[in-house]
Amino acid sequence: MIKSYQTHFTSAPSLISLLELIKPVTWFPPMWAFLCGVVSVGALNSNNTILILSGLLLAGPLVCGMSQAVNDWCDRHVDAINQPERPIPSGRVSAGWGFFTGIIMSATSVIFAYYLGSLIFFATIIGVLAAWLYSLEPIRLKRSAIFGPGVVAICYEGLPWFTGAAIFTISLPNKEVLIVLSLYALGAHGIMTMNDFKATKGDKLLGINSLPVILGRKPATLVACLIMLFPQLIVISLFYFWGSLILAITLAVCVLLQSLSMIFLIRDPEKNTPFFNMTGVLLYIAGMMLSANGLHLMN
Repeated sequence: MIKSYQTHFTSAPSLISLLELIKPVTWFPPMWAFLCGVVSVGALNSNNTILILSGLLLAGPLVCGMSQAVNDWCDRHVDAINQPERPIPSGRVSAGWGFFTGIIMSATSVIFAYYLGSLIFFATIIGVLAAWLYSLEPIRLKRSAIFGPGVVAICYEGLPWFTGAAIFTISLPNKEVLIVLSLYALGAHGIMTMNDFKATKGDKLLGINSLPVILGRKPATLVACLIMLFPQLIVISLFYFWGSLILAITLAVCVLLQSLSMIFLIRDPEKNTPFFNMTGVLLYIAGMMLSANGLHLMN
């Protein structure tokens, strides 16, 4: 195990390879969740542009980018099986440079967050620690079908939403905001489980007990879909209870359309996952923003 975490430095990698290492395509979910936080406390206006842009930079390129570099460094042996074209296993970025990138971006994220307020600072520390604990031996939370996707869901949806709200409220956001962001973070566990499908081969070989490895693809897909749906049904019930009937109906329509997309997905998870990402996941994040706006209108 010690051998697998040796690092070696070669010549500096190209900027293109480093950019690929931190995966800009993955930055959208936490940046979207951060905006949901901003909207939920009614702070989305031109007077807050600099603070909003700072928060987006923190949630996306810094913290999420850091987590991708850390994960790629820790997973370079898995990626050599599942995705040999990735920067580290392909040799375009050495293991040493991958580790160095993760360390520098971790420190930069924490320092940057310090100037955005104490709640943001502590939330960022949690996010940075979670990124390392998710991938790094001997803890490696990603081995668990429960804790692995759960940690990612919290860091991709829950913490950014909290950050987007707390950066303007200074104190803790109100309980309604905290409840709704927690439920959407819980539902995102299902989305993160679906992301494990592409790594099933390497996960089996290296003892990572993802849900697709434990249950098989179709049963794991069904479980993931139910995990996505259940928290959304609670959100719908809450908004109905809070007197937001129109929003509750709108969210119910989103969930119904998601369910139709899920039925199609379960028929052939491997083939239909891209379609579900463009429909079911899109409806999920649309529901997040609708809920954020509903929270703002309530308060």
